[in-house]
Amino acid sequence: MENLKMAELLFPEITKTPEYYEELYPARNLKEGAVVTRFAPSPTGFLHFGGLFASFVGRTAAKTTGGVFFLRIEDTDKKREIENGVSLIVKGLNDFGIEIDEGMLSETVEKGEYGPYTQSARRDIYRCFVKELVKKGMAYPCFMSEEELSQIRELQEEKKELPGVWGKYAKFRDITVEEAKKRIDAGEQYVVRLRSPGQEDKRVKFKDVIRGEIEMPENIIDVVLLKKDGIPTYHFAHVVDDHLMRTTHVVRGDEWVSSVPIHLQLFNVCGFKLPKFAHISPIMKEENGGKRKLSKRKDPEAAVSFYEEEGYPAGSVWEYLLTLANSNYEEWRRANKDVSPEKFPFSFSKMSKGGALFDLVKLNDISKGYIATLSADEVYDLLYDWSKANDDVLFARLQDKEYALKVLGVERGNAKPRKDIAKWKDVRDYTEYYFTAPTSYEFSVNISKDAVLEILENYKKVYTKDLTSEDWFPAVRDMAEELGYAKNPKLYKENPDAFMGHVGDVSTVIRIAITGRSNTPDLFWISTVLGYEETISRIDNAINFLK
Repeated sequence: MENLKMAELLFPEITKTPEYYEELYPARNLKEGAVVTRFAPSPTGFLHFGGLFASFVGRTAAKTTGGVFFLRIEDTDKKREIENGVSLIVKGLNDFGIEIDEGMLSETVEKGEYGPYTQSARRDIYRCFVKELVKKGMAYPCFMSEEELSQIRELQEEKKELPGVWGKYAKFRDITVEEAKKRIDAGEQYVVRLRSPGQEDKRVKFKDVIRGEIEMPENIIDVVLLKKDGIPTYHFAHVVDDHLMRTTHVVRGDEWVSSVPIHLQLFNVCGFKLPKFAHISPIMKEENGGKRKLSKRKDPEAAVSFYEEEGYPAGSVWEYLLTLANSNYEEWRRANKDVSPEKFPFSFSKMSKGGALFDLVKLNDISKGYIATLSADEVYDLLYDWSKANDDVLFARLQDKEYALKVLGVERGNAKPRKDIAKWKDVRDYTEYYFTAPTSYEFSVNISKDAVLEILENYKKVYTKDLTSEDWFPAVRDMAEELGYAKNPKLYKENPDAFMGHVGDVSTVIRIAITGRSNTPDLFWISTVLGYEETISRIDNAINFLK
């Protein structure tokens, strides 16, 4: 009876019962083995790469099992919120193809049957379950002041005891209704604490789906359930939310491993079914021969916005994240070159226990390979959208779609496409010579100026409008032989004194004259895109420059 009176004293406005919410949010109608996961960030800053990785893991686990991935916003710390924080998180996920099945779509819009998906809108739900715990004698109001709590901490430090409110330090554990009412009427503030059933000599075991079985001391702390402002702590809110939203796997950073005994206890005292836990190790970075966590402060690549601004396609980031997520992904990809990564059989057990290593060089290599597989039309569409927001000059050049597709189509779609572009930010410089003729030349090959002029003058005769891709190189090779160059590098290497150089030197001279560069895709196709007149004009410009 005393417990019922205490519950009514603390929560007179709460009339709904836990049973009401159990009916409102029933078990999900999913096939056996389907995983339900969530990404539950606070809208307090940019989306971190670690957050992107955690959400990617959750989304992948859900999708590969026919489950559900939802976005829940933990917005109880209003002081740290930033403007449009939710929208920035949603955009960060969308930019890289991480689509949510349920949850917040913006600051005010959500989808799904298990909302609200912001904790600030679930206040009465939490209070309902805390009221139930008070009724059962499992929670109580605590009126300890900050000064009292500070004194307890100091005493515990001196005695080298576990810090916190527990056992003999929990002075309000057995407070009467009368005393509580008296203090409340006097305007005293209070928190609501769990009356922990834990014992000092007991340990709890749980199986982490990434780390395996973990054993830790049982929780004996009377943790805070509701703060003085009536807002729940993370510990309690996520337990209620994950139960009612029917989360099967709690995917989060490994900094929460130490709190699992508290969470296990809360699930148990509330009578909730335990979810499975998947604690992800932080993304690491090599530095000075060692490793450290990827840092928001030190590393620009820690912000998800970095990848959008640089122009990494969502598909290549997706492939890279899979290499970080599962150690066997690259082997699977080599055996399944044309299969969607969505078909990869993701497994929590294949995740790194020590923290995946972030490698920008590897991301670039993966991205080059990914972009090389795209058609010219696919590249154009993605590049158009990116340049519209990030590169005015490139965007203007893309307005002539027919010409742009020719440029982007060079050496694309063949058996061994070139892998030169790692991100869209590279494209403007990579394709510059298609839009701007060179004005200066560095003929770095070991050929005299007169010899360069001779090559260019003769090439004007060889390069005709009806020359085909099959005929182009034989024509250049024949021209080179006539001018005293070896028809291949091997022949030149065997007897360098017999030749002025080799055919590769000759083609490099032509390449530099037309593009200003010594390394480009197939020169015949570059000339085809530029057109005969423009190609000859550029040869003439180079000749005039040398003269």
